[in-house]
Amino acid sequence: MAPAVASARLAKLEVALGADLLHRSTRKVTLSQDGADFLPYAKEMLAQEDGALAALGIGNSAATGTLRFAAPSTFAQLYIAPLLPVFMARHPGVRLDLRLSDAQFDLFEGSFDLALRNVAITDSSLKGRKLADDKRVLCASAEYIARHGLPQQPEDLARHQLIAFRDQSAKPLISHDGNKGWFDPTAASCRLVIDDGLCQKLATMAGAGISANSLWSIHKELESGALHRVLPNYRLVDQAALWLIYPKSNVLTAKVRVFIDFLLEEVGTTLSTINQRANSGGVGVPLGT
Repeated sequence: MAPAVASARLAKLEVALGADLLHRSTRKVTLSQDGADFLPYAKEMLAQEDGALAALGIGNSAATGTLRFAAPSTFAQLYIAPLLPVFMARHPGVRLDLRLSDAQFDLFEGSFDLALRNVAITDSSLKGRKLADDKRVLCASAEYIARHGLPQQPEDLARHQLIAFRDQSAKPLISHDGNKGWFDPTAASCRLVIDDGLCQKLATMAGAGISANSLWSIHKELESGALHRVLPNYRLVDQAALWLIYPKSNVLTAKVRVFIDFLLEEVGTTLSTINQRANSGGVGVPLGT
């Protein structure tokens, strides 16, 4: 669009809105405060139009633009980063802006298009696609078990060193036959609270104590014997799963849709296989069996 035409259309829009969207001088043009407030809605209108046309197979439905994605760093190191070249080769029009941290970013304040969360979705302003179940189990190193013994029942955990993740809240346990218990750091000796998943795994492997870890994080260590299942008939029970979430108000644009489909195909399949092997007893062997 020629500058004169663009200026005329912007001036007409400002008249219709009754607001100055731009500050104009002889040397530059900048957004006004009203313009800054209006701009996100204008972008959303255009995204809504593109999304509606793409749903009908009309217009340019190719994935383009910058995709802002947030995910836990430990998970991203294992399952996302190795696949990025494959995704980028398939979709050369997409630029990825990744924020990888076990600290959870606010989707709205950070203007993220998509995020991976290993929690149950309780926020009514969010929508999501389930990537996989997040099955979490108790584990410890052979060194720790040799020094402190192997718990036989959940009640035995009170006499052990427990490693807490992020906080010391008690987490429910359930066995294959329905018996219940607790992984409760406050009722045991807990001198270590960690907010990084990889550091928690490494500390557990070094013999610092018993921790609860996701199978996707430790299945290789269980298979190699670097870690051993503790209370192998029990797992943490809650509604947590791995979800790909996005603000409900956002249009599922082509760039977001293809990235979700890619993760479901490449990562979701791998995680489902790990969980199925665990259910059949194929991942990890408890010490002494």
